[in-house]
Amino acid sequence: MLNNHLSTSLVSKLSSNLPNKAPKRSLAMTAQALDEYDYDDDHSDGLSHPKRRGADFSHGIALYLEEVSVWFDSFRALNNLSLYIEEGELRCIIGPNGAGKTTLMDVITGKTRPTEGSVFFGQTYNLATMSTEQIAESGIGRKFQKPTVFENFSVLDNLLLAAPKDKRVMGSLRRRLDADTRNTLEATLEQIRLTDKTRLPAGLLSHGQKQWLEIGMLLMQSPKLILLDEPVAGMTDAETEHTAELCLRLKQNHTLIVVEHDMSFIDAISEKVTVLAQGAILAEGTLAEVQENEAVIESYLGR
Repeated sequence: MLNNHLSTSLVSKLSSNLPNKAPKRSLAMTAQALDEYDYDDDHSDGLSHPKRRGADFSHGIALYLEEVSVWFDSFRALNNLSLYIEEGELRCIIGPNGAGKTTLMDVITGKTRPTEGSVFFGQTYNLATMSTEQIAESGIGRKFQKPTVFENFSVLDNLLLAAPKDKRVMGSLRRRLDADTRNTLEATLEQIRLTDKTRLPAGLLSHGQKQWLEIGMLLMQSPKLILLDEPVAGMTDAETEHTAELCLRLKQNHTLIVVEHDMSFIDAISEKVTVLAQGAILAEGTLAEVQENEAVIESYLGR
């Protein structure tokens, strides 16, 4: 376990390498976050391992990205990006193709390591040092644009397979449900409005219903932060409307980041919108505010 001397040493090293512009996370907060990690040599993966505890949102911020850059050879996918998401917020991310939206999501979930900068989940988890599995276990769930459900399995079985204790397919389908799992299952089915489809094979669901099922599979893991990548792409108008309602319901108990191109959908759910362009934040504000921003009009909206 990281002792006080090592923590102080690491913070001193961090301090000596800091740019003149002070980061919004204080050194004391960084020390606190470092103390949440096990740096013993027993772990073969070489990664820091967070203690089994929930993310600390006591400062009101669920996600910190500070001066994050990502390079792919000579291409800079993220350019000194700083982004702060409050606990319980529903933040929408928009921008043209190639703006860095997917890379941003990849950095948050550990699929891509930042070349520079820091990424923290609350005060507890240094995401830049964690594997994708560790990040998922810390309370971050991501739904990709294309739904990935088990089409030959029923809706019910898909949800059961996503429950945290389910490590093997057959074991998850045969075990009796404990009270907590049953309660989570019932609440999830009600949230995604598939209560009447529990025995239906997932392959027979509509495109929109498959999207909702995958969101339900995330909910079975009780995430604190949910990332949705173009959740209404390919949906009917009715499915899009339901998905907007679902996002607003999810906001009551979760923090959400939604990447989407559909402006009518963004208008229905958004409080604050971040516009990315060339790997950096171009503008932030309400949808109405960013739609009137001349730089946004020129680079993205095109009117």
